[in-house]
Amino acid sequence: MSAAPASPFMDHSELPLRGIKVLELSHMIMGPAAGLALADLGAEVIKLEPIDGDRTRRLKGSGSGYFPVFNRNKQSLSIDLKSAEGQALARQLALRADMVVENFRDGGLAQYGLDYASLSAENPRLIYVSLKGFLSGPYKHRTALDEVVQMMGGLAYINGGADTPQRVAASVNDILGGTFGVVGALAALHDRHVTGRGRHVRSGLFENNLLLVAQFIAQYQLTGAAPKPFGAERKPPWGVYDVFETADGRVFVAVVGDAQWRNFAQKFLPPEWAADPRLATAVDREAARSWLVPGVGAILKTWKTDALCAALEAANLSYGPIRQPHDLLHDEHLNAGGALLATALPDGGEIAAAALPIEFDGLKAGKRFDPPAQGRDTEAILRGLGLDAARIDALRSAGVVHCEDKA
Repeated sequence: MSAAPASPFMDHSELPLRGIKVLELSHMIMGPAAGLALADLGAEVIKLEPIDGDRTRRLKGSGSGYFPVFNRNKQSLSIDLKSAEGQALARQLALRADMVVENFRDGGLAQYGLDYASLSAENPRLIYVSLKGFLSGPYKHRTALDEVVQMMGGLAYINGGADTPQRVAASVNDILGGTFGVVGALAALHDRHVTGRGRHVRSGLFENNLLLVAQFIAQYQLTGAAPKPFGAERKPPWGVYDVFETADGRVFVAVVGDAQWRNFAQKFLPPEWAADPRLATAVDREAARSWLVPGVGAILKTWKTDALCAALEAANLSYGPIRQPHDLLHDEHLNAGGALLATALPDGGEIAAAALPIEFDGLKAGKRFDPPAQGRDTEAILRGLGLDAARIDALRSAGVVHCEDKA
């Protein structure tokens, strides 16, 4: 048997997108999430920030995690795009790139000559990824936020209570919308190997949300009944598929098949339950939920959480203790597998951030460098464009670029 790898991470020289150059023109979550995936996979991602920095750097409260989570493995170039010189520098970088990723308002970059039509005319191999609120249709030019499309797309309704729509707390559309943008970009990259030409890839929040609620739309079409909000009247399709109180906490237990039921009943319930004909099939157990769930609950209430989880694990049954997000910092599986990346922040703080949830031959992509200070790489990038120190100093003095103060 071969020994376990010394590290759960890939060597940087083996990252699959090594050599791919990306210019990221983005803000908030959707664009940075796409850039993060490309950067983690090995692409050289230059994050172009405004002259006063990405605004997520300054967010507090629930927004305080945006920048540190979605901007590792990137270079920071800070430019005033409102200036002609700043626009010219950005265009040079875009024309040298394999990909441009942007999530500005539709058509918003045309004024800077950074739109797909302008750039692809000079660089037909460019893959241009636009992350928008809406794809083609009457809403195409609307602006949107994750919460907006959750509300208008039925996700907040199905997630809420009887009278109160409730957004999913995580920015699911932003993150998945950015991810689908990357899926399109990688497909376009493959196509470029065949055709020699790039593509304009668009990913939309609203259409992403449609995919998230598609199963409920299908349910309505097939049954004729509108699904009820989960917070109003949750009706699982299985007899035991619930959060149960334990002696010192809560555990979600899922028993979804007949073989699983027999196993569960044998190990956790009185002998007569396993033989009860009223519980013989999944359909029978679903019909018996009114008395089955309270009965199972009374039995599981006598267990302590850790002991119950260990017994469910030994029985090969599906379960999950109820946790808060920060409890995952101490999860043995996530820590052993390298899913939490120690991350140093520009202001001196530290966090553990989530790694990209992908493995290649059992190894994750990992972290090459921490989220950058604003303008950390401005000078090096401009030198790469052929600018000398005097020219860079002149641009800095004119307020066209911002370079990190190394003092």
